[in-house]
Amino acid sequence: MPEEETELTVLEPVEAASQEAVEEPFVEPAVLPVSGEAAVSRQEFDQLKAERDQLVDRLARLQAEFENARKRAEREKIEFRDYATGSVVEQFLPVLDNFELALKSNGTAHQLRHGVELIVKQMEEVLRQMQVSPVPAVGEAFDPRMHEALGSVERPDLPDQHVAEEIRRGYRLRERLLRPALVRVASNSKQTSE
Repeated sequence: MPEEETELTVLEPVEAASQEAVEEPFVEPAVLPVSGEAAVSRQEFDQLKAERDQLVDRLARLQAEFENARKRAEREKIEFRDYATGSVVEQFLPVLDNFELALKSNGTAHQLRHGVELIVKQMEEVLRQMQVSPVPAVGEAFDPRMHEALGSVERPDLPDQHVAEEIRRGYRLRERLLRPALVRVASNSKQTSE
């Protein structure tokens, strides 16, 4: 007896309810509908299902690979930051050692001051090697990108809107500003009235 190819159709809810009452054993059809009138054979269906399963598996693998790459990049970033911090700290350890020696010394105030001045020079040298330089301030024209004004002072000996005093030194790393210099700006009434 030859097998007849049958086509599955979508049943309306009423038809589906009436079909449930009749308990017939489920027989897998040889042809499955895809959309409308088109039908797909069992072999094509199995092939499409296998392709879908492969794509889902590939997607899961790519997602896992992406997650692993993200975690690896985060770990490398932390390791690099730790390495960079370690190399900077290593350069400042001799400075710290000299501060400790200065605190243990029993010399005069003049000797202590001279020792601290040497330590400051040592620290400036370490900063210079790391390409950190002070922001020019006193006598320079006030630049709001590099200076932070704490006030103004009347100074007839300086041009108007020039830095008169440096309260706290500013620093930059190459061209990037690390912190602005805190300054007082000169106000020259002779120059502003002209």
